Amino acid sequence: MHRGWSRSSPRPYPGIKDPSFRRSVALFRAFLHEQDDPDHCYSLLARDSVNQVEAYDGPVAGRTVVDVGGGSGCFTAEFRRRGAHAYLFEPDVQELGDKPPDGAVIADGYLLPLYDGVADVTFSSNVLEHVADPQTFVSELVRVTRPGGLIYLSFTNWLSPWGGHEWAPWHYLGAERARARYRRRTGRAAKHTLGENLFAVHIGPTLRQVRARDDVRVVSARSRYWPFLAETVVKAPGVREVATWNLLLILRRCPP
Repeated sequence: MHRGWSRSSPRPYPGIKDPSFRRSVALFRAFLHEQDDPDHCYSLLARDSVNQVEAYDGPVAGRTVVDVGGGSGCFTAEFRRRGAHAYLFEPDVQELGDKPPDGAVIADGYLLPLYDGVADVTFSSNVLEHVADPQTFVSELVRVTRPGGLIYLSFTNWLSPWGGHEWAPWHYLGAERARARYRRRTGRAAKHTLGENLFAVHIGPTLRQVRARDDVRVVSARSRYWPFLAETVVKAPGVREVATWNLLLILRRCPP
């Protein structure tokens, strides 16, 4: 264990630097090929995400990780590769793909089949914008995390340039118009529909809701992918709704 580190420390784990410009470029390039090379895109994102978890909470080896809404299991696989006891809970069987991780559970993020406080780390990547009731979803993440445990929560906010997902950035002109353009361009219907499986989640209200809770402490609120001023941009009302791209919240579960 490095000197000065403790599970309650709000500072990043010593020895791991802030994300670099090269890292941001690599992720952006991978995102451009999400549709035609998803394995590379999501394996890179998984490694980067677990790096972020370890930056705030130390090595995950030997610890219990709950991955909520992790799709095909790339994040779960990376946690396991580093020695964590990681478990995937995914509500959509189609998202699991052909080879889901062993022990994957079909479960709704609003009601996880877990006892209170079982997880050292609860992880949710790009799920919040796909749930109709974000507050209830966050409450469930908190419930299954032990006191002192870490909650990693990231989401793509609606006014981000990627807020419309596959039909971004045309969502700025309206969701229906953007979906119609996507169909004309690709010849197939868009995967996401606003109000059904994609919701307009904003940074300001989300921060206020999380900061008002007495069961978690906000360790960091930052842009997930920015190489510099990642926390500063989130402090600028209005600007943050566009410039943040993807909000990352690092939360610490408070003692009861």
